[in-house]
Amino acid sequence: MPHRRSPPTKTRAASFRSRYDALEQRRDELIGKLSALGEKALAHPGHGRARTLLNATFRKASLAQRAAVLEAADWLITLLDRTTTML
Repeated sequence: MPHRRSPPTKTRAASFRSRYDALEQRRDELIGKLSALGEKALAHPGHGRARTLLNATFRKASLAQRAAVLEAADWLITLLDRTTTML
């Protein structure tokens, strides 16, 4: 049959697993960065949104979308860091 896909190979599975692990590691780093912001950041409304991005939104997203979710969370955490250091 001309449109039949080839069975998944070990390299494709390894590639998926390496991307998955890299995204999970980046998520852990961002959670640590968010936790390290301190008490001033906890009072900011963006703190809850950043935590939602790193947990619920990240888990619901496909593997391809997870990188974009982490970028958004990183941007928000950086914004929180800058905002709380100015206060």
